[in-house]
Amino acid sequence: MTLDKIQKELSNRKEEYLEQLFTLLRQKSISTQNVGITECAQLLKEMMEEIGIETQIMQTDGHPVVYGELVKDEKYFTLLIYGHYDVQPPEPIDDWLSPPFEPTIRNGRIYCRGAGDNKGQLIAQLLGLKTYMKVYGDLPINIKFIFEGEEEIGSPNLSSFVREHKGLLKADLVYTSDGSSHNSGAPLILLGTRGCLDLELKAKGADRENHSGNTGNILPNPAWKLINLLQTMCAQDGRVLVEGFYDHILPPSKREKELLQKLPFDAEDIGNKVGYPYLDMNGETYYHKLTMEPTFNINGIQSGYTGDGIQTIIPSTAIVKMDVRLVVDQDPMDIFHKIQRHVKAHDPDIEIEFISAMEPSRTSSDLEIVKVVTKAVQNVYQQEPLVQPSLGSSLPDYVWTKILGVPSIIMPYANFDQGNHSPNENLDIEYFLNGIQCTCHVIHALGEHAKHRNGEVLN
Repeated sequence: MTLDKIQKELSNRKEEYLEQLFTLLRQKSISTQNVGITECAQLLKEMMEEIGIETQIMQTDGHPVVYGELVKDEKYFTLLIYGHYDVQPPEPIDDWLSPPFEPTIRNGRIYCRGAGDNKGQLIAQLLGLKTYMKVYGDLPINIKFIFEGEEEIGSPNLSSFVREHKGLLKADLVYTSDGSSHNSGAPLILLGTRGCLDLELKAKGADRENHSGNTGNILPNPAWKLINLLQTMCAQDGRVLVEGFYDHILPPSKREKELLQKLPFDAEDIGNKVGYPYLDMNGETYYHKLTMEPTFNINGIQSGYTGDGIQTIIPSTAIVKMDVRLVVDQDPMDIFHKIQRHVKAHDPDIEIEFISAMEPSRTSSDLEIVKVVTKAVQNVYQQEPLVQPSLGSSLPDYVWTKILGVPSIIMPYANFDQGNHSPNENLDIEYFLNGIQCTCHVIHALGEHAKHRNGEVLN
């Protein structure tokens, strides 16, 4: 396959492809508020059918899944493409420079909620398929698509859906375009994700707030109760003190260590991009902490009066919300029970509530299929891609590697500074077009690989 044929087709259809993306972006699909979800699923179904994909909307206990397939022969290599059509809420609205659901181009970027996460990357996959078939007339492999509407709320029904439909979803490889490219601008291949455990701790004092002078030294302060508990859970250097927290962590292999060492690192550049110019660590430490170590993060604290001035009270409640990122082979429920036992031992009056969980996942970098996709990506970008053993954040990758039992590769098509989940989320147009092109090359490379899989040539 020559790059020129694909580039020519993309050049001829650039405006058409952008308009298709804009159509999907204009349709709201805010999963947390259940706004526009049904309408977006229907729109996506229609767009897939126009390409020739046999598509259906399948119900779950939450938002629907849009499933599609182009299956030539059950004996053929099968690629399953995953993505999500739901988006985050746009708030705060006043921080947007243009309306959050009206795609606007500024300086070569498309600004709109969902542009990078994940509608732009999802559409790039579909348009890659469309472009390949337009140029070459047929597909060399089977392709299935599963697009969910609950990723932004933790994919609570995806695992049960996959378990129920394992036969339908049977595949040889799962390919996802989500997340951001490397901060250096180089193409990035991710072979896993950290898991996540979300929980809440709540301390109670009196039944109501009280005057801090009249009842000071008399009533317990729930804010201090939580602070004292948290200090028993995490040391000042960040090490988690919960017994057994670090059990079952799979250390990186020799190959994974080599991959991490190859990743470019510029502390000043990364610090400026994330808004913390004081970043002080080397690349080996940075990537190990980002991909191979769990976290113990406080993402919210609430207690008492936090408005202007001061209100002299003793709070009646204090709440801490946490997200704990986990690595292979930590189990979220095992970690929750360990935290639960720790809380009971140190302050049984504090309530702990489980909110949600997602398991970690990792695909071996030694697999031949990883090398095939890596080579395909290199052909597109004319640059050797960076291969990172794990994403720092969490995606429901485990449903493919642990439930479906197949390798999974994540190839982000969005720019590093896409601002996903924030006002002025954006997608660089060149990244969008490169994503379409990358999908074409991956399809072709997998077709070539499949011809000789197990020494057999498929007709």
